Amino acid sequence: MVSIREVGPRDGLQNEAPVPTDAKVRLLDALSATGVRRIEAVSFVHPKAIPQMADADEVWKRARRAEGVRYSALVPNLRGADRALAAGFTELEVVVSASDTHNRRNVNRSTEDSLTDITALIQAVHAAGGTVEVIVATSFGCPYEGDVAPARVAGIVERVLGDGADRVAFGDTTGMGTPRRVRELLAAVDQVRGAAPVLLHFHNTRGTGLANILTALELGVTEFDASVGGLGGCPYAPGASGNVATEEVVHMLHDMGIDTGIDLERLLEAAALAEKMTGRELPSGVLRAGPRTRLTAQ
Repeated sequence: MVSIREVGPRDGLQNEAPVPTDAKVRLLDALSATGVRRIEAVSFVHPKAIPQMADADEVWKRARRAEGVRYSALVPNLRGADRALAAGFTELEVVVSASDTHNRRNVNRSTEDSLTDITALIQAVHAAGGTVEVIVATSFGCPYEGDVAPARVAGIVERVLGDGADRVAFGDTTGMGTPRRVRELLAAVDQVRGAAPVLLHFHNTRGTGLANILTALELGVTEFDASVGGLGGCPYAPGASGNVATEEVVHMLHDMGIDTGIDLERLLEAAALAEKMTGRELPSGVLRAGPRTRLTAQ
């Protein structure tokens, strides 16, 4: 079985024009009813940095929590972690960029400074009974610096796991990943991660998202991020729109005989809702054409 974490409500919407709180709650509730087992619901960032997430507390307060779904929140720092814990989250994610330039553009500090802060954040979250996943952004390349050496990413993984991180994830922040680079990164990371769970987050900016997932599957990875309708991107990375669409991933996996636990028809209904609430055509091919089993009337 493959586990998909739906990131549309957070990663997807943070790159769109702000949408009303009611619409965010409807989308989150619709996704909770698809059978997906993990959802990144909100992020607790400063409203000046990401105004699209200014209503995170209200969205989470009003959302229906589906039984069997694990909800998580992204936090940028210890203050954000305190807010997330106070809101009731126990699964938190924090991002650090492997690229120093991207990290400075993202959080106005060096990668090293962020890693120092993450050490303290992990300790505080663990003391409160929560878990921390460290997401290494620009793992497959940086729009400012170019290629990022897999050894650098592996070094970050070794450090955060040594500091107590519960999980690690790798973000293809601007869609620079290719199957070759997926193989190279996982080979380097596997030497240092031990038994720590690994999740991959791909963008489809250059059309390689599904190919990268297939490559990772062949290498034993079974956890992936995806965003309903293909929403999302990175507000600090030019041209980075387009997370891999959840319905495209589910459609491919189900045809391969791989279970996800997700109802594709309900997921497509949620994708249609996301398209309506954002007011633009989303890039998902399966949303446009439907699944391959949907026939055209003669």
